Amino acid sequence: MTMFRRSRRTVPMLNTAALPDLIFTVLFFFITVTHMRQVTLKVKYRVPEGTELTKLTKKSAITHIYIGKPTKEMRAQAGNNTRIQINDKYADIPAVVDFVTEERRRMSPEDAKIMSVSVKADRETEMGVMSDLRQALREAGALRVNYSAVEKSKK
Repeated sequence: MTMFRRSRRTVPMLNTAALPDLIFTVLFFFITVTHMRQVTLKVKYRVPEGTELTKLTKKSAITHIYIGKPTKEMRAQAGNNTRIQINDKYADIPAVVDFVTEERRRMSPEDAKIMSVSVKADRETEMGVMSDLRQALREAGALRVNYSAVEKSKK
């Protein structure tokens, strides 16, 4: 009857020596993969829709300009009119010229040649504001302008 005898085996302890290495590897992975937003949006921005869109390939020499109505939190300070945001500040048209000129000056000569301005405007932005912005970008020598949009859904 040795078949039915109880065995007195114990469960071995879990080896946790490699646990810190695993945790730091996962942490390093998330640090390298995660994209942190660099600009806090102060304007409402609903992406317009388009049909003939192309994706940007090189994104190293791009400056972003946001256009829209101020968010609920910012309306007390900025009002209800359409505003232009560059980095974390509101700007007017002359400030756009100064900003783009300064950005171009800080870039390397190779990047300055391919510098592109990405305009992320709300779908309800008035064309007068867009036209004034285009004129200011021409004045600053920024002739490559991209307008952000999403593919129009086919219904």
